[in-house]
Amino acid sequence: MIKRWAGIVLLSLFVQWGWSQGDFVQVKQQQLYIKGKPCYFMGANYWYGSLLGMDASNQFNRRRLLKELDFLKKKGVTNLRVMAAVEGTGYVNGVIRVSPALQKSPGVFDDSLLRGLDFLLSEMGKREMKAVLFLSNNWEWTGGFLQYVNWFGGVSDSMVQRKLDWEEVRDVTARFYNCEPCKEAYLKQVEHIITRTNSVTGKKYTDDPVIMAWQLANEPRPMRASANEKYVEWIRKSAAFIKKLDQHHLVSIGHEGYMGTDGDLDLFERIHDDSNVDYLTIHIWPKNWGWFKPDEMKDSIGAIKNRANAYIATHEAVARKLNKPLIIEEFGLPRNDHRFDPGTSVSLRDEYLEAIFNTWKRSKEKKEVLAGLNFWSFAGFGHPVKGQDYWKEGDDYTGDPPMEEQGLNSIFDKDKTTWRLIKKYAR
Repeated sequence: MIKRWAGIVLLSLFVQWGWSQGDFVQVKQQQLYIKGKPCYFMGANYWYGSLLGMDASNQFNRRRLLKELDFLKKKGVTNLRVMAAVEGTGYVNGVIRVSPALQKSPGVFDDSLLRGLDFLLSEMGKREMKAVLFLSNNWEWTGGFLQYVNWFGGVSDSMVQRKLDWEEVRDVTARFYNCEPCKEAYLKQVEHIITRTNSVTGKKYTDDPVIMAWQLANEPRPMRASANEKYVEWIRKSAAFIKKLDQHHLVSIGHEGYMGTDGDLDLFERIHDDSNVDYLTIHIWPKNWGWFKPDEMKDSIGAIKNRANAYIATHEAVARKLNKPLIIEEFGLPRNDHRFDPGTSVSLRDEYLEAIFNTWKRSKEKKEVLAGLNFWSFAGFGHPVKGQDYWKEGDDYTGDPPMEEQGLNSIFDKDKTTWRLIKKYAR
């Protein structure tokens, strides 16, 4: 009788709040489901969306946001991967990070960014779109793990602010996993976000079906093999912590695949085998991973496509073994001839994207494990400053974060051939 009345109360609350359990994205074995049906989505990375929604006094940004959401919806894009947090202020690893900070200093929060996220989520809900929200970052452009290590004495201010070489970045970031106060401060931020009530809709984040998944961080890597066990422990504890706070939403890691674990596929499988991690993710970065030389991109495009599909197939096999869905949530390629200017040719990128779209299409047709795509990255109606490679404070946000050349991997509104492809496969 008690169980029966509990069920009635829960059902009445669903009706009162205007949603049902079916409105949330769920996992059933190796597929995503929504409203009782398998869900295969075309999505985009839109990390700066919360920044555009942030300031009610800056109607230019909000108008841009609404225009961009309408544009994406029209093209069939229904899932957006968005930044939910920035740690610290000023320069880090030689670049100015995005702003404002959510966590300005340990345990001190400024909710300006989250008010922007509130607005974004409310507008996405009107368009029946879903959000994946990453809660921190392995990389410096939002502060991320480097900032936590700096806050708790693992690296000096002068060192963290200057440009670090790759080995220094690996050494410093790996310290995060052995830093207990760093991880405690991270969990405080996670709790601050997940337990929030949307200031626009009045709905608790935990009760909002617009959110598809919480993501531990953007591309969290152990960085050094010596940190592997602490890395596994951090993932396990963080995923369990999120599930304790929120039973409605999915949890993912934000992982790149075995390239993010120095080729250790077993470690990739191990962390995704956790019962609190609902699906697998991979990212594919042919340029960053040295699959081709910039001046040989045209001659290498066939090999690039083959390597990308082989990378996907390797991780599909892991997903089948774990009986969980797989999402390719970042994949991009520069414009032809490694140009940055909007309007220059993207024929090679289109060829690369279509190869991945076709792989996803076959998975959809066969109801296989590859459930969704989030291409990198939507630049919307923003524009880089002509003749200026890197972002400066006050410039438009585009798809490329501040430490990368603006226009490098961005997909702009005027990249018509790319949008025709996206719309074709989304349908």
